[in-house]
Amino acid sequence: MARLADYFIVVGYDHEKPGPGEGLGKIIQRFPLQDWDDTPFPQGIELFCQPGGWHLSRERKQPTFFVVVLTDIDSDRHYCSCLTFYEAEINLQGTKKEEIKGEVSGLIQPAEVFAPKSLVLVSRLDYPEIFRACLGLIYTVYVDSLSVSLESLIANLCACLVPAAGGSQKLFSLGAGDRQLIQTPLHDSLPITGTSVALLFQQLGIQNVLSLFCAVLTENKVLFHSASFQRLSDACRALESLMFPLKYSYPYIPILPAQLLEVLSSPTPFIIGVHSIFKTDIHELLDVIIADLDGGTIKIPECIHLSSLPEPLLHQTQAALSLILHPDLEVADHAFPPPRTALSHSKMLDKEVRAVFLRFFAQLFQGYRSCLQLIRIHAEPVIHFHKVRYSTML
Repeated sequence: MARLADYFIVVGYDHEKPGPGEGLGKIIQRFPLQDWDDTPFPQGIELFCQPGGWHLSRERKQPTFFVVVLTDIDSDRHYCSCLTFYEAEINLQGTKKEEIKGEVSGLIQPAEVFAPKSLVLVSRLDYPEIFRACLGLIYTVYVDSLSVSLESLIANLCACLVPAAGGSQKLFSLGAGDRQLIQTPLHDSLPITGTSVALLFQQLGIQNVLSLFCAVLTENKVLFHSASFQRLSDACRALESLMFPLKYSYPYIPILPAQLLEVLSSPTPFIIGVHSIFKTDIHELLDVIIADLDGGTIKIPECIHLSSLPEPLLHQTQAALSLILHPDLEVADHAFPPPRTALSHSKMLDKEVRAVFLRFFAQLFQGYRSCLQLIRIHAEPVIHFHKVRYSTML
């Protein structure tokens, strides 16, 4: 059994920051107060709650939700679900224009501003929709001042234990008349993608996604940018999941805060997402493949020679993806075409696309054992892999 949520954190705007410039966030409350022995408290979480920076607003903005992925020193990932909303506050200093307006009416009116506040759930489990529902319930109870104890909701959430894997269902309640259902995966090593893979193909198209797929396999730097933080998380999740059963071991930062943009200049390969407000900053990168999720394009620098998938696997993969994503293409030229084929549901479409890539890896690695040579000269056997022989099999 594993904890559903390791920490619940409330992060707000820091009004005590001296001097002009961009604001900062600070941790207002956290539960539990003591760190778990097996899960350290995530440092710098306030940077990731507002990746574009902490700013006051003149108008109340709609609540937002996205998932940040943090990786600790042991390469274990922690999924931080952030629900951010804006609360009205009184700016006692006001502005010069508002003071003049107040003097005309005979009164000096304080300026009303809205400060961001984030509710964060930190977990080692990747259940974004469950955490969205839990945070939404806590937010509703807080904003509407319902007769439910917030402390009891958070305590029930932090005390909930779920099976890490096995396919069983877990039904629980936070204590506000709600019912939450978790369907655990059959295997914890199999990525959970929901509809993110299907969405990535809809955004970029078959050829562009295959180019990004080749880029991560050949250890190139891949950078996504979008006006949506959640779209960045989904795209990075989708691209990495297509590599299964291979495991990506380089930096993986689906949402990179503004204060950490210098990470993009690191020499190591990575999969990173940044907001489109930093578009002018990322176009100067010379060795990074940039994917525009909103525009549906990718940019490959001239200095990068991107290898393609080997034939005939490339043609077979493209054809299989075309049949799934464009089912009418096969009968488009028929004089008497059958009734229009309905596109699969997004979740089913996601599974069908991932099955194509699983079949690709099964064909790619077929017969690799014949290229292994076992050497028993030393006390411990040594396995040697014949790369040249394997390349001739492709």
